[in-house]
Amino acid sequence: MSIDWQQLAARIHQHHSFVLTSHIRPDCDALGSELGMAGLLRQLGKQVQIVNGHPTPPNLAFIDLDLSIQVLGDHIAAEDLHADCFIVLDTSAWAQLGPMGEVLRQFKGTKLVIDHHVGEDDLGAEFYKETTSEATGHLVARLAREMKLQITEPMARALFAAIATDTGWFRFGSTTSATYRIVADLLECGAVPASIYGDLYERDTIGRVRLRGRILSRTQSDLDGQLVHTFVRKEDFAETGALPSDTEDAINMTLAIAGTKVALIMVEQLKGGFKISFRSRCAVDCNRLANQFGGGGHKAAAGAFIEGDFEDAQRKILGATKQALLDSLVQ
Repeated sequence: MSIDWQQLAARIHQHHSFVLTSHIRPDCDALGSELGMAGLLRQLGKQVQIVNGHPTPPNLAFIDLDLSIQVLGDHIAAEDLHADCFIVLDTSAWAQLGPMGEVLRQFKGTKLVIDHHVGEDDLGAEFYKETTSEATGHLVARLAREMKLQITEPMARALFAAIATDTGWFRFGSTTSATYRIVADLLECGAVPASIYGDLYERDTIGRVRLRGRILSRTQSDLDGQLVHTFVRKEDFAETGALPSDTEDAINMTLAIAGTKVALIMVEQLKGGFKISFRSRCAVDCNRLANQFGGGGHKAAAGAFIEGDFEDAQRKILGATKQALLDSLVQ
């Protein structure tokens, strides 16, 4: 699927005021895409509000130095959101919108989605998707170029962080020559990789380090080391002094184990249920696997949410993952 950039630009020019949102538990691609899009719209003289269902994780606060990203219910009420156009970035799923989902359902104006994920729900919106793109941040940077707008230094910084994190700092298979071309543009516009890397990966709290120690100590392998899995229980956060956002990217540590083809992590949520993250280095389709539990994402990386007690949830998740891996081996 490719994007009709002229059509998207035309839709943007038709409207004066915008609300931008993204998925719950926002990561750098969500936040960076929002900030980049807001900068683009403001250059056009548009009024913009960024409102998310969940707050920006403390370890990613560096990306929004102006504190322009608001949280529904904390900084602004749904009835105070007034705009001509609602843009959803980096998700196409109702479940991923959290409390902003109801705001979208009630919105009477134009609804647009800019995303790179494979699956999609009927959000009642126009979809502008490129599922071969490695990050939504790339799409926003491309839109700025297509509209011949300036990418300012804050925009470049946010969009670089979006792309760098969604590619695992350019080591994932989603990284292409086009990735490096757009990143080169962002560097010329003021993004400083060393500074962004330091903000992302060299500001750990002692709680985050302790939690990661637990995650690694629980790591187990199955199917001759081809499947690696671990978990986090909600009491781990209080006992280590870590935050729920400190589990982001933890699954990638397990991919460093030699022989790993599929990895997964179960993270118990404070309000109940488990967030599941899947990663694949083989023919196993994580998006299809996550779909079994109402989730989605990409072939190599996807997520889902499952209710139930720990043992039952773990049994279901591991059973489905093992079967997917075994099926891939006989194809």
